[in-house]
Amino acid sequence: MSGKFEVTNMDMKLGATLKIKGKIAGDADGFVINLGQGSDKVNLHFNPRFHESVIVCNSRDGNWGQEQRDKHMCFSPGSEVKFFVTFENDGFKVKLPDGHQLTFPNRLGHSHLSYLGVQGGLKVSSFKIE
Repeated sequence: MSGKFEVTNMDMKLGATLKIKGKIAGDADGFVINLGQGSDKVNLHFNPRFHESVIVCNSRDGNWGQEQRDKHMCFSPGSEVKFFVTFENDGFKVKLPDGHQLTFPNRLGHSHLSYLGVQGGLKVSSFKIE
């Protein structure tokens, strides 16, 4: 199952937290959340991969950067999820559904994010920026 959800005029500033709720498809092998300036300028690429049992984070400024891999997999196909992404000057803090937190640096140095893209097996039921 492959879905695509994009917001291209988002207003997310430093200090803000993005709250995402959704359901992972039963046949999903993963999903992707991209936050940045656009599909080619991605400050945070968040990609749980079920077949590898890993969460891959990366950034993209025309080309992909160095992957950061975290073996703490708490997502599973068919589950309802709620997680939070806090945008700070030095990077992103991702609070996973089980309370575990990942951090990823703000490599591109932006202080404002206007793009949110969700692809793959996550069907977003709500998202909010606080």
